[in-house]
Amino acid sequence: MDIWYYLMTPFTWLLKTFYTLFGNSYGLAIILFALVVKVVTFPLSLKGKRGMIQMNMLNGEMQKLQKRYAKDQQRYQLEVQKLYEKEGVNPMGGCLWSMLPLLILFPVYAVVRRPMKYWLGLSDTVINAVTAAVTGAGITLNRGYPEISMVSHFFQDPSSLTAAQAAAGEAASSLYGINFNFLGIDLAATPELKFWVGGISWASIGLLLIPILTAVTAFLSSKIMMKTNQINQKEGEDNPAAKQSKMMLWMSPLMMLYFSFVMPAAMGLYIIANSVFSVAQEIICGKMLKKDYEQAAEAARLREIEEKEEEKRLRREKAEQRAREAEEARKNKGKKKEKDPDEDKTTAQQKAASRVGMRQYARGRAYDPDRFGGVTPYHEDLTKAVPEEELPQEEPEKTTVEVPQIPEATAGEGTESTLDADLEQVNAQLDAAIEETPDEEPKED
Repeated sequence: MDIWYYLMTPFTWLLKTFYTLFGNSYGLAIILFALVVKVVTFPLSLKGKRGMIQMNMLNGEMQKLQKRYAKDQQRYQLEVQKLYEKEGVNPMGGCLWSMLPLLILFPVYAVVRRPMKYWLGLSDTVINAVTAAVTGAGITLNRGYPEISMVSHFFQDPSSLTAAQAAAGEAASSLYGINFNFLGIDLAATPELKFWVGGISWASIGLLLIPILTAVTAFLSSKIMMKTNQINQKEGEDNPAAKQSKMMLWMSPLMMLYFSFVMPAAMGLYIIANSVFSVAQEIICGKMLKKDYEQAAEAARLREIEEKEEEKRLRREKAEQRAREAEEARKNKGKKKEKDPDEDKTTAQQKAASRVGMRQYARGRAYDPDRFGGVTPYHEDLTKAVPEEELPQEEPEKTTVEVPQIPEATAGEGTESTLDADLEQVNAQLDAAIEETPDEEPKED
């Protein structure tokens, strides 16, 4: 036998004990087995619920840390971890304990699926020999669950057990049939959607009801669990336990519905019993943790009041800030804004170079005369810039003609003869001067 056989031994022993005590009823054995599992795990579940309440009471502190370290997620995670250590809270404790019934489901499934190995204690060699003998006798087995089909058939038809014991050899004394009949339903059969095939009877209808009851009871159990776990949890709060509960509210019923259609009806009966006992467990835990829930609800109420007061304070501060800004704007209206001495970073050399005449910053404050290696002096060659025709012509020198002075007449002398002689002399001088003056060339337009 492998290690799994010894791990399944406690579950097998408990199931066989109940089967023997209650008149070889596999259905009652399954129900009592689920009850014992709930009783054993009850303290762990209670501890997990108390941890969830503590987590909910820390939501106020966590929200403050989130606002304080909104831009530093690494620091936020570190502070949250310190808060958990200080309060002695395990953030995943509630989720782990709520997943414990699902973990127990797997060993129960193994015991139900392979009764010849775990219940009867037969080796794989003996099981293969018995299977060959049964199929050779023309008995039809469930392909997915041949062992549960054989032991159920051995109980219903003891004559087939004789041939199987002959094939088992030395292990023949350990081979017997198991009664899977419960309330007229064969728990060794697998439910089918087409329940009318083979005729409609209570056996076929009851077999279909098992998956339906499995989904309904799983949903009710998850719903009540979510309500009790989040009795003081506000909608929209970032809480891993709340998100887990909402996800399990829909995932758990769908998973159980699927399992009930692919597994023997005995597993569906176990899931129904487990869900019913879970509801009872939630009610008992709610009464035992009533004070804790009330304390958590009061803390949530105070936290909500504090959040509202904080919101009012922030609004009041914003309104006061806007009023101050409006008052300052009203006072500063029409006043010239004082120049910031640090705003003008222009050097004295740049200021001097940027001035042109009386215009202080004609070239701009950022003007730098040495930016491109200095300023090259500008010299303009007028002879190249102006055509020769447009150059100014030199004016000819003007000749001054001296006009001789006419001597004044002397009284008492012959005035007329003297005047005539003087006029002739002046005319002669004028003619001589005109002949000596050069002719000017006429200017072209």
